[in-house]
Amino acid sequence: MKHILVMTTGGTIAMIEDQETQTVRPVANAADLTQAVPKLAEYARVSVEAFSNVPSPHLTTRMMSELGQAVLTRLQRDDVDGLVITHGTDTLEETAYFLDLILPPGKPVIVTGAMRSSNELGADGPLNLLNSVRTAASTDAVGQGVLVVFNDEIHAARFVTKTHTSNVATFQSPTVGPIGFLDKRTVQIRHIPKPHAHIPVHDLVPEVGLLKMAVGMDDLLINCLLDNGAKGLVIEALGAGNVPPGVVPGIKRALAENIPVVLVSRCYNGIVQDVYGYEGGGKHLLDLGVLFSNGLNGQKARIKLMTALKETHDVQELSKYFDLE
Repeated sequence: MKHILVMTTGGTIAMIEDQETQTVRPVANAADLTQAVPKLAEYARVSVEAFSNVPSPHLTTRMMSELGQAVLTRLQRDDVDGLVITHGTDTLEETAYFLDLILPPGKPVIVTGAMRSSNELGADGPLNLLNSVRTAASTDAVGQGVLVVFNDEIHAARFVTKTHTSNVATFQSPTVGPIGFLDKRTVQIRHIPKPHAHIPVHDLVPEVGLLKMAVGMDDLLINCLLDNGAKGLVIEALGAGNVPPGVVPGIKRALAENIPVVLVSRCYNGIVQDVYGYEGGGKHLLDLGVLFSNGLNGQKARIKLMTALKETHDVQELSKYFDLE
């Protein structure tokens, strides 16, 4: 029987709802999570280790880096066949994607969590944990990169995103959909993700700003970021990759100061393209030297840039990372 290590970081899956205040707070320790799901023993020999017990908005880039190194160390053990990480859902996709970037392909790594605390009616954490262990123990999950298992679905870390504030089906992969699913008897991975960028670093560069475009914006916020030491910018552009003309001077300033600027769309589906040649259009921005990041949302493009900047600050080298998913 395979040995699956469960690493806990906190989140709703490790919380309970206070019946008087109707608020949710952390209480569960690492062992509580696995002991609440005795059926785990039918699929794997499970051990558990606590990394942290924090809500995911409290996660820092330093903690993310430390988690990455802890996971890498555990995966190198001969007695560990796969790893499951329990995590708060608010930043789950960012941690999963960071791990996907830095970890070599091989043993399964699954990230999961819960939308309902452990004592709420219809708590989803126990089933998500069970399904994650089942997936980690599946030979089909070997070499697939980091996966997110939630609500009976299996998603590639680089595509999945949180889409709803409370629904248990919150995690979706826009445009591409899940790569697999689980039923009561089987783990089925139907789509194999293409090879993607691998950046074997041990840390991130945290000074990367993320800005969302809206009608009539100017370059005030870009200049604020640059004046305060930003080392990179990610812009969620309008439509297929366009920004208001008032934003362009700030982008030009960033590029002149050798600060990389990465462009994604603020749209839920689709990619940025060099379609429009007017000022602030995608073609204009590409000609200026802005990097296009297709297939990633803003928060993941930021994770990739923070990770890639540990390797290089050269725009040409950075572009190679963003040419890959």
